Amino acid sequence: MELNPIDIVVFLGFIIAVVSIGLLKSRHEKTSEDYFLAGRGLKWWLIGFSLIAANISSEQLVGMSGNAASHVGLAIASYEWMAAITLVVVAFFFLPYFLRAGIFTMPEFLEYRYNGTARTIMAVATLFIYMLLLGSVTYSGALTVNTMAGKMGYDVSIASAALVIGLIAMVYVTAGGLKACAWADLIQGSALILGGAIVMVFAFKKLGATTDELAFVDNVSTGAVGLKTFAQDSGAIDRFWELNKVRMNMFLPKDDKILPWTALLLGLWIPNFYYWGLNQYITQRTLASKSVAEGQKGIVFSAFMKLLIPFVVVIPGIIAFNLFAKDMQDQSVNDNAPVIAKYMMANKNTQLVEIVQTPSEEAVANQPRDKFMIAVYPDDAVLKAVKVRNPFALPITQAKLDELQVQQYTVFESDDKSWKAAFPALAAELQEYNKSVMDAAAAAKVNVTSEKFIAYKYDTALGQLLSSVLPQRTGLVGFVLAALLGAIVSSLAAMLNAASTIFTMDIFKKYISPEAGQKTMVFLGRVCVVAFSVIAVMLAPKLGNPKISNSIFTIIQESQGLISPGILAVFVFGLIVRKAPPIAGVIGLLTNIVSYGGMYLLGRYKIGPEIQFLNRMAICFGLCLLVMAIIRVVKPLPEPIEFKQQTSLDLQSSRGAMVAGVIVVIITLTLYVLFSPIGLAK
Repeated sequence: MELNPIDIVVFLGFIIAVVSIGLLKSRHEKTSEDYFLAGRGLKWWLIGFSLIAANISSEQLVGMSGNAASHVGLAIASYEWMAAITLVVVAFFFLPYFLRAGIFTMPEFLEYRYNGTARTIMAVATLFIYMLLLGSVTYSGALTVNTMAGKMGYDVSIASAALVIGLIAMVYVTAGGLKACAWADLIQGSALILGGAIVMVFAFKKLGATTDELAFVDNVSTGAVGLKTFAQDSGAIDRFWELNKVRMNMFLPKDDKILPWTALLLGLWIPNFYYWGLNQYITQRTLASKSVAEGQKGIVFSAFMKLLIPFVVVIPGIIAFNLFAKDMQDQSVNDNAPVIAKYMMANKNTQLVEIVQTPSEEAVANQPRDKFMIAVYPDDAVLKAVKVRNPFALPITQAKLDELQVQQYTVFESDDKSWKAAFPALAAELQEYNKSVMDAAAAAKVNVTSEKFIAYKYDTALGQLLSSVLPQRTGLVGFVLAALLGAIVSSLAAMLNAASTIFTMDIFKKYISPEAGQKTMVFLGRVCVVAFSVIAVMLAPKLGNPKISNSIFTIIQESQGLISPGILAVFVFGLIVRKAPPIAGVIGLLTNIVSYGGMYLLGRYKIGPEIQFLNRMAICFGLCLLVMAIIRVVKPLPEPIEFKQQTSLDLQSSRGAMVAGVIVVIITLTLYVLFSPIGLAK
């Protein structure tokens, strides 16, 4: 892949157009309502595209396509298809209450329903989670740039790519606020769907034309991988289905760590309802609606578009593994090198790892697949000059090797189901070694720590596709890259604007300067955008550590569990149970933080059972509701809460949007039936 002048012109033209239109449409932001909520004047089509653009960003594109490339396959589409149903519920159950209250932020609604303490807890917790989200979005975008640049022969570091992405988002959010975001999202949201469709078409085309061996997941439960070649006259659809039918099932085994079918019953609904109904950087678009009807139309429009996303993101990710499994495995070497080196330090009796000082490129290329070589180079310059394309030859600098330390009671494992099939000898040796460590730790009554390695760098799936399937010298590469960068920037911009709004309205105005004027509020909002941009750029490079996770998408979903079940429980309980006292909201939020964090730590340090995070969310959600119900029984309000109207907006609902919403729900349920064991058996 290479960028030619046509691609460069298309790419730069698209980015300049997006930023310019966003700024031109938002030249008169004088009040906090203008800056943070676009003057409460957004129409349905702006809301719909803006919701999609704010949602489908780099962590979604990179993470979902990466999960699709693994054993998870189409099942990861539940995040999209369940969202379609969730959005319909949000439009007609949540939105009218929020617009009636005239709020700027979701934490503000908790003061409207409960008290200021509940508002502050949600605001502070949300800001902490947003720090991780800002870094995650920036990292996953930078990873894609890094992967594609490597394919073109350039060395673009994660840090450098993150800096560029952060600067672009910062510029137009700082200047134009939410209105700049919304108008930029209109272009970027439509380009994103079109660009994804283009990638999907050419991915199928390459799948149907290649004569090389194609990889496939042979068994979802074990992650076993196989290889297959096809006759030249076999079609792309036939090849895809024969290779991937096992991964087209929406219902994974109940013990799956990523998305077990049990999570579809309740666990997955919790992050969905939180994300689409209560998450500031999404709901800020709906809070800016011109009326309830406009907001409902926009939300249902975005729900329909959510049904399309798996076809332009998930399906290409599945194909990426078919075509580029070897490349994904080659991408794992830098992550695995320090982990395997630590294993050798911990298990001095291992027969599977050796250290070789500055091996020749021939030795690296021909390293046999039954033993790992830790290839040690004097410095980064020498290491970068060697193109390592062998997952059993792991490059590391001498300085990095000297820095490595391993704790006494450390087990070595992987979240990647396919690692046992990829490294069978290591899997067998590790089973015995880890058992001995666990037994020794139990005898010593100490906790174990863990180090994780990977078999495939699944999150490079999108970068592999963009760098290898699009035709050259047509401008398509430039357009798709621009659409991708636009998606990254739009989501980062949404988060920057949301974090800025929460800090300004829920922290600064409430506690620091209640009498602050409009100019001060807008100025502070812009300062916050700059500060949060710096945090995003600095945090991004640290999220590529495989010890954290092999999927950025999983990092994001799991971390939000610290707040999402509690927030959802408190909002739903407060809307339905009108006599719940203010303290119920406070205790509900704290209950989730303590219980979710406690269950994670118990599983992490092998003290208790390791509960899959979506199931953990379901348990915490139920616990929060139980605690609040007890408080309601013990100390009910004498009179039910009344949600008074605090806005001049038109609050009449849209009947047309309601009909369209019912149609979206029916289509979604039909898709689940088609891609269920029953539907696939036909």
